[in-house]
Amino acid sequence: MTDGPPADARLLTTLRSTFGFSALRPLQEQVIRSILRRQDVFVLMPTGGGKSLCYQLPALLQTGVTVVVSPLIALMKDQVDRLQSLGVAATFINSSLDPAEGYRRQAAVVQGKVKLLYVAPERLMMPAFLDLLSRLRIALFAIDEAHCISEWGHDFRPDYRALSRLREMFPSVPVAAFTATATRRVQADILAQLRLRDAASFRGSLDRPNLYYQVWPKEGGYEARLLDYLSRHRDCSGIIYVLARASTERLATELQGHGYRAVAYHAGLEGEERRLRQEAFIRNDARIVVATIAFGMGIDKPDIRFVVHYDMPKNLEGYYQESGRAGRDGQPSDAILFYSYGDAIKQEYFIRQKPSLSERQIATAQLSAMVKWAEGVTCRREAVLRYFSDTPGTKPTPCCDICHPVAAEESDCTVPAKMLLSCAQRTGEAFGLVYLVRVLVGSRDQRILDNGHQRLPAYGIGKDWTRQEWRYMAQGLLRKGYIRLDPERFNAVKVTELGHDVLLRGGKVSLPVDPSATAAHTGSSPAPALKKHVPPGESVRVTLELFQRGMTPAQIAAERGFAPSTIEGHLAQAIEAGERLDIRRLVSDEKRAMIEATLRRLGRGPLAPVKEALGDDYTYGEIRCVLASLGMDRLSPD
Repeated sequence: MTDGPPADARLLTTLRSTFGFSALRPLQEQVIRSILRRQDVFVLMPTGGGKSLCYQLPALLQTGVTVVVSPLIALMKDQVDRLQSLGVAATFINSSLDPAEGYRRQAAVVQGKVKLLYVAPERLMMPAFLDLLSRLRIALFAIDEAHCISEWGHDFRPDYRALSRLREMFPSVPVAAFTATATRRVQADILAQLRLRDAASFRGSLDRPNLYYQVWPKEGGYEARLLDYLSRHRDCSGIIYVLARASTERLATELQGHGYRAVAYHAGLEGEERRLRQEAFIRNDARIVVATIAFGMGIDKPDIRFVVHYDMPKNLEGYYQESGRAGRDGQPSDAILFYSYGDAIKQEYFIRQKPSLSERQIATAQLSAMVKWAEGVTCRREAVLRYFSDTPGTKPTPCCDICHPVAAEESDCTVPAKMLLSCAQRTGEAFGLVYLVRVLVGSRDQRILDNGHQRLPAYGIGKDWTRQEWRYMAQGLLRKGYIRLDPERFNAVKVTELGHDVLLRGGKVSLPVDPSATAAHTGSSPAPALKKHVPPGESVRVTLELFQRGMTPAQIAAERGFAPSTIEGHLAQAIEAGERLDIRRLVSDEKRAMIEATLRRLGRGPLAPVKEALGDDYTYGEIRCVLASLGMDRLSPD
């Protein structure tokens, strides 16, 4: 083979014979031709856009070896296995190999028997490995997941920083940087850190018009809502992301108990077990993977119909990349996020543990953007694309839960609408909807206290509504023109003339009732005074009935096939909703006294520190039940 651009016939022949494609996508072709001209390139291409082909195909058409930098051992193994199955001379060298196998592969590279070499950044920059590379003819350095080099990237890895030295050590070798999600700031950082020279930049649209974005309240009955959704998608493949390893095992076991072919996946599993579970998912032997973010990168499964985030991600970059694993075949698919402000509080707690001030500031800014998106009242698709400085194309139908809410019978919402409109006016029309909702529900947020808004007549008057219900109503007020958002003042809420008509001239407001709240309200009016004591969610009601018949939580768990922690959670929700349960049947007097003392000592915040202080003899369910019985502000669950 020769250097320089090959004839079109040879490029297309290799594309067909090796990869089985008859044509390239337009952006892929531009990237590949730039690489073949030995240019530096920067490529922003969404998940499923075909980034890997952009450096794999040129590797077969050039003299020398293409070195691919990849952050995950599992990811590089998956790609190498696939390439070898296609007859491509590819290999990886990483810490998973025993020394003898590592030396054998290095020898094959030196002998020119390898076209694509995958390594992790820390391995690449070792002196001995750099010495090995100095003896090779290198065609290209391909930096995959290049956002890892930026402190503002959603998965910053210090080892990536050392890659900046590649330019001075191998000045004549072109560098190609690839990422699926990066803000303008991260893109500029990648170009600077890798010292790309006159790089050809390619930015594919991040728009995924076949995805339907939904944010569901993570409060009473949310487990039942997930089961209801899955029951309507039994023949579909999907991923459910959770934050903790233990949660993957617990939820997968519960789903298995309901007849679903579900498996757990996390970094704590042995490598072979991870491989088996991943292959089971790809072959459809397992339909659902309950996973931490360790799962998904490089997964070549186009027919994933849904991605559910059971816990809120740390940032929009991670969320968009993970949700983008749904519908890579272009067919309609769902991206669902269960959200509670408690999840945000938990993330804030983790952020405070970071040793670096800079890391804390960046993580806080990213979390703020994630919360703003989840609590937003404007089109979710347009909002996330704006975050990445992308321009939405023609809006698809359906689009998201805000643009196309579930049809519901309209009810008189004049009283709560006046609460929100009055709150906006009394705070000077200078704050966003999220802030106004926190004032209405009586939040002790430091910003509210600093502004003195806890002294307003509107403070706490809406505490009988959940934040989710307030947000749903605010969306209705926005859609019907009672309020508008001022983009020049960080989307501060402005009361329109129509809103003033309600406040000053007796105008009425009719809005759809939040479908997720219908079980918690009686009659046709969603007014807070009409809330039932019975908590929302059929699953919670069933648990409550069994408990009231005299069954213990352990007996209910065995009867219903749930984990005991789930049953304790149901009962805590019942107490929070106003049900009077005998707390002594759930927690002994001695335990209750200890839990109460610990809660008061540690105050508002995540439950994890409370659990840690109490020890293994106490369960999260017991803590939640005592917390609910005290009537304290709900803390975020672990």
